[in-house]
Amino acid sequence: MIKTKHIVLDITEVPREWVFEHYLKLEENLTGQDVKIKSVFNPKDTRPSLFVYWNQVKNYYVFKDYSADIAGDAITLVKELFNLHSRSSATRKIIDDYGDYILNGGEKFTLREFKVKSKYKIKTVAPRNWNIIDKKYWMKYRIDSKLLEKYNVQPLKSYTIYRDDTDDMLEIKGELIFGYFSKNNTLYKIYTPNLKTRFFKVKDHIQGMDQLTYEVPYLVICSSMKDLLSFNKLGFKNAECIAPDSENTLIPESVIKMLKDKYKKVCTIFDNDEPGLRAMHKYEKKFDISYAHLMLEKDLSDSVEEHGIRNTRFHLYPILTKALTGTTKNLPE
Repeated sequence: MIKTKHIVLDITEVPREWVFEHYLKLEENLTGQDVKIKSVFNPKDTRPSLFVYWNQVKNYYVFKDYSADIAGDAITLVKELFNLHSRSSATRKIIDDYGDYILNGGEKFTLREFKVKSKYKIKTVAPRNWNIIDKKYWMKYRIDSKLLEKYNVQPLKSYTIYRDDTDDMLEIKGELIFGYFSKNNTLYKIYTPNLKTRFFKVKDHIQGMDQLTYEVPYLVICSSMKDLLSFNKLGFKNAECIAPDSENTLIPESVIKMLKDKYKKVCTIFDNDEPGLRAMHKYEKKFDISYAHLMLEKDLSDSVEEHGIRNTRFHLYPILTKALTGTTKNLPE
C-alpha cells in the first residue's frame, strides 16, 4: 500500500506564524509576543530594526522593517525577501516551501494558544540631580546644562514599567537615564544611551515644539532630540529646530502646514545613512520640504562630537543654506 504525506494546496493551510519563524529563522515560537531582530533586508543594520508583531485590528502577525522601510503581512515578507514580482508568486513559494517542510519531516503546525501581551507602561519615575557623568556624556556633543533645561531634559535615577494584564513589573536603574518632558512637565520619552533599547516612548510628542518662538524665518527638522540640541549650538540664529519621535515617524500633515505658514522655509537634516535619506525623501515628496544632507558622521550630533562645532558648521553652512534659500549666497546666520 502506497502511503502519501500531506501536500499543501492552499495558502490558508499555511500558518502565518510558520512563515515568519521559517524565513526569518526566529529563535522563538510566536505566541502573541512581539519580536525584534536585525533587518534581513539591510545588511548594514547595526541595531535590530525589524519588528514582528501581532496586529490586534487584523488579528494576525505582520512585520515592519524600519531600516529598509518595508512592512506588511507574511506574503509581503516573502515577496520582498526573494525579490518576487507579485503576491501570487510569493504565495506559491510559501505553499511549496511549507509542503517541502512537511514532506521532509517537519512537524505540522499545531493550534497554538495566543495570548497577546499588552505594552509596557510607565508606573513611576525617580528624578535625581545632575552629576559629572551626565556632564561628560552631553558635553561630547557640546550640549550644556542650560540647553538641557531649556528643552526639559531631566536626569532620572530609575523608572518602573508594568503591563496591565500581568504581574510583570520591571525597574530600570543606573547611570545615564534621562526623561524628556513637555512644557507642562509631562513625560513623553525616556532616553537610556547605555541600554540596547535606548528609547522608551511614553506618548506622542514633537520634540522642540514647546520652545519655538516663530520669530525667525527658517525651521529645521532634525532626527532626534540630541541632534536638535546639537543644532542649537551651531549658532544659526535665523533658524529654529524640532524633531519628530523618530525619522520613521512623519509629522502630521496639519502640523507641517501650520509650520510652513509660520516660517519662510522648512528643511530636514536627518541621519547620513539609508534610512535617513529615505526619510528626507519622504518629507520632500509628501510635503515639498527640501533637505540638507550632511555627509560627515552618522548624524548631526556625532558630527559635532567628532569634528567640533566650528568644522561641523563649516560643512553644514552651504548645504543648509541651499536647502533653505535655493542658493549658497546670503547665508542664514
